[in-house]
Amino acid sequence: MKYAIIASTVTVAGLLLITFLKATPAPSPLEAEAEEHVIQTAVQDTMPEEEYPFQKSETEWKEILTDKEYRILRESGTELPWVNEYNGNKKEGLYVCGACGQKLYSSEHKYESGSGWPSFWKPLADSLVGEREDNSLWMTRTEIVCSNCGSHLGHVFDDGPQPTGLRYCMNSAAMDFIGDDEMASSEESKDM
Repeated sequence: MKYAIIASTVTVAGLLLITFLKATPAPSPLEAEAEEHVIQTAVQDTMPEEEYPFQKSETEWKEILTDKEYRILRESGTELPWVNEYNGNKKEGLYVCGACGQKLYSSEHKYESGSGWPSFWKPLADSLVGEREDNSLWMTRTEIVCSNCGSHLGHVFDDGPQPTGLRYCMNSAAMDFIGDDEMASSEESKDM
């Protein structure tokens, strides 16, 4: 719980800093072009060499994802705690990647962590998610990505419940929820 509060506080502080920085005057077109080149070069230099089965160009991702989904899934953003779609979701079903649709988590493994984000103590299978070291926000964390498309989902911490002791703290905007009732009606229509 202590780590969840610290993570929430740091995230909110980071978001406030970003908001403040966005309020500063826009650079000249020449400065903006130079800054964009530096950012693109830095991103290219830090992007993993991994290949994922489900591939799209960033232009294609921008066409199929909302701005919020793109910021979170493709740019490793974070949504605000408590005011996201699935934190309080109590329905039974599956959570899938919001970018490629790969099944990730079951409602059976979801729990109330007090962090403000939907939290799970394990994925459906370890092979469905990948881990990367994340050194942003002045700390080292373990980022969780979809193993099918490489999209950012959230982070994992070691302050979760047993039997794993893990807390997969995910962004609602990085996932879609498919309720058991929706899956059952989908299966029925396939049988017809």
